[in-house]
Amino acid sequence: MLKIESYAKVLKNVFLTVLTLSVFYLMFQSQVVKLAQAQTLNPEDFSEYKDYDVILSNSQDWRDVYSVMLLAGLTGKTGRFLTSTRHGRIILPSIAKASNILIVTSRKNPWVVGYKSVFEANGYEHVDEKFYDNANLELARSLQVKKFIVIDDAYGYNSIAVAPVAVAGGYWVLFANKRNINRVERFLKTKNVEEVIIYGHVDRQVLKALKQYDPEIIDEGDRFDNNIKIVEKFLELKPDTKQVVLTNGEFIEVTFFTGHDPVLFIGRTNVPDQIRSFIRDSPFVAAVLVGNELIGVATFIRRQIGISVFVKFAQSARIPAGAISPVEDLDRYWLPRYVLNLTIHSVAYNKVTKSLEVTYHNPASVAEYFKTTINIPTREGNIVVGDEEPVFIDKGDYKTISYEMPRPLEGENLTAKIQTLYGEGKRSLEFMLEATFKINIIEVNDQSLINITSLVYSKRKKAFIVTLENLGRADAYADVEILDLWVNGEYITISAPELSFVKAGHKTRVEIPIQLSQEDIDMNQLVKVKAYYGERETALIKVAYAEFAFAFEKPNYLLYIAIIIIAVLLLLLILSKRRKKVCKHCGYKNPASAKYCRKCGEKL
Repeated sequence: MLKIESYAKVLKNVFLTVLTLSVFYLMFQSQVVKLAQAQTLNPEDFSEYKDYDVILSNSQDWRDVYSVMLLAGLTGKTGRFLTSTRHGRIILPSIAKASNILIVTSRKNPWVVGYKSVFEANGYEHVDEKFYDNANLELARSLQVKKFIVIDDAYGYNSIAVAPVAVAGGYWVLFANKRNINRVERFLKTKNVEEVIIYGHVDRQVLKALKQYDPEIIDEGDRFDNNIKIVEKFLELKPDTKQVVLTNGEFIEVTFFTGHDPVLFIGRTNVPDQIRSFIRDSPFVAAVLVGNELIGVATFIRRQIGISVFVKFAQSARIPAGAISPVEDLDRYWLPRYVLNLTIHSVAYNKVTKSLEVTYHNPASVAEYFKTTINIPTREGNIVVGDEEPVFIDKGDYKTISYEMPRPLEGENLTAKIQTLYGEGKRSLEFMLEATFKINIIEVNDQSLINITSLVYSKRKKAFIVTLENLGRADAYADVEILDLWVNGEYITISAPELSFVKAGHKTRVEIPIQLSQEDIDMNQLVKVKAYYGERETALIKVAYAEFAFAFEKPNYLLYIAIIIIAVLLLLLILSKRRKKVCKHCGYKNPASAKYCRKCGEKL
């Protein structure tokens, strides 16, 4: 009986394995077919490109590459791009010689000069090459598209998020910022615009210029939340979609421009909570992961969320080398991105305060948020502490967080296992830092006590001015932040440019620069401010918090009066010097300081 049950179990496992492999095979075949199918919307809209089979980008500007791939997706053509000068020859064997080819070349930054001649020298007969200064706008002029998605090119990942919707819905993606919005606005006036979507954060000038088109704005203040919104829009266009493409938004790849599957972002080392929840509640039963560097995260999705994941990580070598043809990496064009990083500078237990002091350092060039869980093994059992909410840390800053211990730490060789999630937003904690640290024992009695007494906004200085008062018995350092400030359509946290020093018993004013529009002012009727402070410059273990009604800095009338008095006195002095002494003898007008007439010599 046991043998029969064992055989049945084995047969069941074999059946499930075969079924799974069959699903993967069908998914792969489906993906290949999708890439080969022509995506046609209205042939009249793309008549200029109807005779081409392949459209290829020859540019070092990622915006040109993206625009060419988008054009190929909209017209149902095969889109290709160069990633280096050497790649110009490597790519040739993968393009059929009978193809009609259009090369879109950048006038300023091509990878290969005279690329058409390279094709012709290798036996290609049907090749055209066109040159552009700005492919994004110039290609759009050749199309009859009436719907547009506008993004800021400072956030390259946004272009990847919107690509499937653009192809599926017939949108052209425009790059707009405060420097080129006038050109974009002039371009849109030449089109019969039916719909405009503004995706992600854009400059204030862009919002103002495009207001006339009554745009739909997708900006949740977080790139993962925005991504979910645009995927929901894709599902409105194609409600029967069962497959999703997974990536991290750091590169351009042909899969993103088929218009068949939406693109969903995952982190490089972590899956943000909202992405997990969205996948669980979505209609997706399978996913295609692009890029083998994300396999670890995709494995988590398969095991914890339960959808099948197919990994697209390589392609056959186009120039065979040896009897067995090797594989090579996918053609990927990497987008500009900020490199996030977070380190832990020190971990110490303070016997006086009975708290664990962890000092974090952000060496990156952008501000970040982090959220930590700390596990401390002890003889009495594990102690687990951490952050309830994500903590802000500005670029280049150190920040010490004090975690109160439920019981005193005793013994030698204590260690803390720290797991820190971090990212560019409160809900974008896509990176993970895991390490074990030795806990140093210190005894420091911090006697500083800071109170936040006032907060006003100076229109003249374009800055918030925070007044701190040190009520303690020791001098203190303070790092001041304005929390959840509504600026240009999103909530942000800003901090003072540098630490402030506050002498015991004294006050100091801290300026935090930020330019606010009237709309921003109307949306910030209550302003929240936090100050991390302490006696040690690198260990600000105490926190002060306050909320203030928005108020403007009052004019300093005494200062104005003093300035006026000084100006009057200077004017009188100048006038007194300009008075003349008239000589009674000859009538000559002498300077006021003269004692004798300069003409006749008589005493004045």
